[in-house]
Amino acid sequence: MSDCWPALPDDACTACTARTACTAAEPERGPHTRRGELVGREAEMGRVAALLAAARSGRGGALVVTGEPGVGKTRLAAEALAAAAGADMITVRGRAATVGSPVPYRPLVEALLLLARAGLLPDPDELGGYGPVLAGLLGAPRDGTGPGKAPAAGPGAASPIVVAETMLRLLAVVGGQRGCLLVLDDLHDADAGTLAVVEYLLDHIGHQPAVLLLIAGREPCAAADLAARARRRGAAEVLDLRPLSRADVHLLVASELGIAPADVCPRLVERTAAGSAGVPFVVKELVHDLAGGPAPDATCTPPVPSTVAGDVRRRAEKLGPLGVEFLSTAALFGQRFPLPVLEHAIGRDHAELSATLRAAVASCLITPDGAGTQWYAFRYQVAAEALLDGLGPGERAGYARRAALALTALHPGLPGAWCAHAARLHEHAGDTREAARLYGEAAGRAMREGSVERAAVLLARAHRHLGPGAAPEVRATVLEQLLDAVACSARFDLLPAPASAPDILGGDGGGDPDTAGVTGGEHPVPAQRRAALHARLSDIAALRGRPAEALRHLDTARRLLGSRPTDDHATLVDIAGARAELSRPAPDRLHTAARSAHRALDTARRAGLPDRACTALLLLGQLAREQDELPATAHFVQARAIALAHRLPVHRMSAEVHLAVATASRDGRPDRVEQTRQEALQMGLRPLAHEAGFALALERIRRCEFTAARDRIREGAADAERRGLAGALAALRLADAVRCAHQGRRAEMEEALERLAPLVDAAPGVRAMSCGLARAFCSLLEERHDAAGQEFAQALAYDAENPATGEFGKHGVILLLGVLAGRMGRRHYAESAGTGVGGTRWNHQFTGLAHAVLLGREGRSDGATAAAGKALEAAAPYPMARRLCQRLVAQAAYEDGWGAPVEWLREAEEYFHGAGLRAVAGASRALLRGMGASVRQRRTGTEQVPPELRRCGITVREFEVARLVAERIGNKDIAGRLHISPRTVEKHVSSLLQKTGHPNRRAFASAARGLVPQGLPAGQA
Repeated sequence: MSDCWPALPDDACTACTARTACTAAEPERGPHTRRGELVGREAEMGRVAALLAAARSGRGGALVVTGEPGVGKTRLAAEALAAAAGADMITVRGRAATVGSPVPYRPLVEALLLLARAGLLPDPDELGGYGPVLAGLLGAPRDGTGPGKAPAAGPGAASPIVVAETMLRLLAVVGGQRGCLLVLDDLHDADAGTLAVVEYLLDHIGHQPAVLLLIAGREPCAAADLAARARRRGAAEVLDLRPLSRADVHLLVASELGIAPADVCPRLVERTAAGSAGVPFVVKELVHDLAGGPAPDATCTPPVPSTVAGDVRRRAEKLGPLGVEFLSTAALFGQRFPLPVLEHAIGRDHAELSATLRAAVASCLITPDGAGTQWYAFRYQVAAEALLDGLGPGERAGYARRAALALTALHPGLPGAWCAHAARLHEHAGDTREAARLYGEAAGRAMREGSVERAAVLLARAHRHLGPGAAPEVRATVLEQLLDAVACSARFDLLPAPASAPDILGGDGGGDPDTAGVTGGEHPVPAQRRAALHARLSDIAALRGRPAEALRHLDTARRLLGSRPTDDHATLVDIAGARAELSRPAPDRLHTAARSAHRALDTARRAGLPDRACTALLLLGQLAREQDELPATAHFVQARAIALAHRLPVHRMSAEVHLAVATASRDGRPDRVEQTRQEALQMGLRPLAHEAGFALALERIRRCEFTAARDRIREGAADAERRGLAGALAALRLADAVRCAHQGRRAEMEEALERLAPLVDAAPGVRAMSCGLARAFCSLLEERHDAAGQEFAQALAYDAENPATGEFGKHGVILLLGVLAGRMGRRHYAESAGTGVGGTRWNHQFTGLAHAVLLGREGRSDGATAAAGKALEAAAPYPMARRLCQRLVAQAAYEDGWGAPVEWLREAEEYFHGAGLRAVAGASRALLRGMGASVRQRRTGTEQVPPELRRCGITVREFEVARLVAERIGNKDIAGRLHISPRTVEKHVSSLLQKTGHPNRRAFASAARGLVPQGLPAGQA
């Protein structure tokens, strides 16, 4: 996993390393001027394109674009200007002033000067009596007068109504036959005269070959009022630009980096989307600030880009000193903040504070959050961070102390989430000991509520703030809780940094660099407690796919445990021992793990440790599932009951997931698995969610939902790799290989297995599964049965050396192939059918057909036919496996006289031909020929033959004849239409009757009436 964000492309703006401030009125024009693709504005550009097209036809129109700062108003205007120029229209723009003294009609004058520089400004005489007004606007007085005015003396000399009419006539002349686009930007800063002119233009632009595109902010101002009036009377359309969606943020990041969206680092997208709230200006600045630099630590916030920080602070300063104090205090809470606490902390008059609040909302810095007015939120996360960064240490501490006192006064005892807010305030105030205590308390509440990932983050903060003066016992307690939360959430990035806790384990780690943060020093913590910490570290190492490290910690834990351990610590070490055995390659690993889990369960029950009992039961259920589903389910049910009784949300969720997977394997309905997976994700239980995700991916593959499976696998693998879950990543890469194998794509399967190879030690058992589920299945679809047999044999050998915890065909397809080859018989069938795995819906199709083959050989054809029917009924959700089974058993059924082998082979041939699996489709055709059955020719146009006729073996030419027979046309006429001889028609009709089982052509014509095209009378199709 990389420690850096992706770098910027070579042609990106080099201003990334030397930021300069942008104007407050126009944050979208930051230092990064590299203009990439316009993202997420397709609908808006569609409206612009329609108006431009109308203007070229002589019908003018107006569009007002509004939105919060940085949302991309000016960028949209630039795209509109480019589109107009591309259509050979005249383009001109002007912008209201944001600095300096006001200039009358500034945006209009700027537009006129631009036309003059381009040589497009008409001679004043072309405007008749309005020529002097034009000259006056340009500061060039002429002799003569305008309508009702003295000689022009400058931009401010003419009345707004006269200036407006002058501009209107100018647009008519300039637009001519080509059309014109006039963009007026930043109208929220425009003078009153300019707005009066704009309002006149809005009312009369419709008869001119011009488009008026107006850009204004969303805050209350005269320009906003003008836009509202224009919309009400239909003079202009108003587009309020919204922030980008997460998908569009992803595309914008890729555009800024100059790479494909699939190549963008998911963490960069996550950070950018979370920090920007979809505001394009902030997205771009974050990308250019983060790209190519080191990835931030999980518990620390990366710096805010200077351009964004400067924009936020300037907008805050516009609100005055009270506004700065209000927003700075709010930022102490994070992105969301409680208004009543701020009111209490600041202690100002309610009316005065309410005015400040309204102004802050109007400036688009904050927004109401949820129903009511109790909570507000900063528009985007980095706005709060920018305000905090602008506070000095003393100023920040003072604000934080006042806020903490206000919070405690309003919410005594700090119930619910208030505890975490108080911890954050004490952290800002510099009271690290109280912050650590409150973070720990808040984390405990989060764990009890099932918010595991939040608990891990809070505990990491608590651990960070425990200074050297904290008692080792307190530090050990926080570390225990942190390790538990990290193991459940896979937030390995929250593990203590090196040398952050040298006094806890006292050198027990043996110098392992990955655990340097929890080793060294004396021995102030009892040995058995240190043993429990090492047991937790062993669990984490196993999750990360580091079996050697897991065993080292386990050996240390057992040594420290001593000969007379307490029950609490002994159960932890036994559970860690069971998990470590599951990650250790050894023939007896499953039996050894089961013994450790049973020992932990017995001790937990005796000592009254419900959480440990749940964990042991869950482990035993997973171990028993391979042999017998009923005991496994019983373990999961017991674990769920204990978890519910003792309010253990994490253990309850684990039991729910395993029960859902077990139920889905029996009935083939994965909906409940997906539901529990989503619940696990909401709780932050990533390793558990990945277990469910792997089961769902395999189920989708079996159902031939290959696209959905691919998407699930890619999403899960990216998350597992990012988090360092090597075992989960190995399982998902295995699933990808199985996906390719079940489509007969050997080259892609081999590539997937190569990607899996470096991870096989992280997930013992995948070798057997890769041979059975991937390689052997692919060989069966290639009709390489000898190779498949060897690969299944290799899978069994791997399983003997290192037993797999997942099914790889041992109790299903391997049994069927063995029975067909005569290597296996009744005893093998009874052994497989008696296991829980053999009774799953997926395996029932194989075991049921193996039973049918055995019954057929015993001369019990009726029983064989019935058994085959049940097996194929179980195979209904699995289209490829069903047809493969039909192809495999058809010859045995034909020879022993049971079932419907010809029908099965035709169904299989049709499916495999449609799937592009030529080898197995060809084998099905060959078997049909050997049985003396008619075999359809594969010609162009096969898809035109209805499926029910294709299964009868009707060829393309026979279908052509059939349609005409259905119209009751005679053989001679059919021959003429198809340009064949009447004798050939007679042969085709005879074949049709034989294949469909109809006694004569009249009966066939009546049954095949649907073949005649609708709307045509018989004989005229």
